[in-house]
Amino acid sequence: MLKEKVLNTINKYNMITKEDKNILIAVSGGFDSTCLLYLLNELKTELNINLYVAHINHGLRENAILDEEFVKKTCCKLDIPFFVDKPNINEIAKIEKMSIEMAGRKARYEFFDKIAKENNCTKIALAHNANDNVETILLNLFRGSGLNGLKGIKKVRDNKYIRPLIEITRKEIDEWLKENNITARLDESNNESEYTRNKVRNELLPYIQKNFNENVIANINRMSDNITEDDEYINNVVEDLFNQNVINCENDSIVINGKKIINYEINIQKRLILKCIEKLNGTTMQIEQVHINDILKMINKNVGNKFICPNKYLKVYLNRGKVYFTKQNI
Repeated sequence: MLKEKVLNTINKYNMITKEDKNILIAVSGGFDSTCLLYLLNELKTELNINLYVAHINHGLRENAILDEEFVKKTCCKLDIPFFVDKPNINEIAKIEKMSIEMAGRKARYEFFDKIAKENNCTKIALAHNANDNVETILLNLFRGSGLNGLKGIKKVRDNKYIRPLIEITRKEIDEWLKENNITARLDESNNESEYTRNKVRNELLPYIQKNFNENVIANINRMSDNITEDDEYINNVVEDLFNQNVINCENDSIVINGKKIINYEINIQKRLILKCIEKLNGTTMQIEQVHINDILKMINKNVGNKFICPNKYLKVYLNRGKVYFTKQNI
């Protein structure tokens, strides 16, 4: 039953098409990624794909080497090529001046992209599930996020990262592993509530399910789908308006018509600013509401040669009614 449900998710969101022959799976050895590995292995003939596995040993947990050995043995049993990386996360965090969590994420995705490129893998499968999506939405809600944060985790990102388990609950995963006598590694840190996400997972969601609504996982995921549809429509409108107002668009600079965009609704103005930043830097991370408001104030005052630097990667300035978004040299 679970296999059919995952296959339905893959087909519904075009996660794997006939052009995709090689798929890289990110496997930590935990319940979710082990489930994903076995399910895709069962589906590989039907999907006509070859599988590869990438594992990151962060070296931050006492049992990290045991996780690595477990994934390696599992891949050997299933006859799937296995690749491992052991980055120095603490060193990366220090050099890049970022948190351990962000450094780990950076190392993971760089390694996944590298292995995928070397093995001609057109898709990278990640094991996020329906519970992960709800946890992300709640955390974004607590931070005061807009629609983009309430969409949750993208089912497909950049037409490369796919999440075949995103419509499967953690309970379904656990039950399927037990039914099929498949063992997985237990990440003890998931049971510790010193981290905010773990508090949501271990304390808040069980409390809501017990005292308010036992179907909260399904309901919030349905809300996420509805918000995603609305947000995609708005994004299409903003994309059209960006194309109408962009004066110049290059790798290191984007220029738009500030005199025209201030005539739009305020929420469209904000999205146009974010669109410019995303197109220039590939992300809007580290861009906060206060930065967007400051940029809009500058545009509305229409005073030449004023500038704002929201972060070390970006400079925004106004000159004769034109808004310049430029990459910073660091």
